[in-house]
Amino acid sequence: MASVLPVIFILVIVLGLMACGFLFVPKGPNQTTIRSAIMLTLASCYLMWMITYMAQLHPLITPYCKECYPDDEIHFVPL
Repeated sequence: MASVLPVIFILVIVLGLMACGFLFVPKGPNQTTIRSAIMLTLASCYLMWMITYMAQLHPLITPYCKECYPDDEIHFVPL
């Protein structure tokens, strides 16, 4: 359960930054473009971080250690 807390914490920070980007962009002809760029950048960075973080916590391929076992068989180390 501890692995979910950083994901939620960073999500709250990113949502706060998105709200600030939405509210504090100066008015002008490019206001919508600037808002969209800020929000897409923050969303993309968050998704990349979250996917990398979760992949490190829950790998799809189980790591194994050849040096731990001298015989020819590959033994998987349990997670």
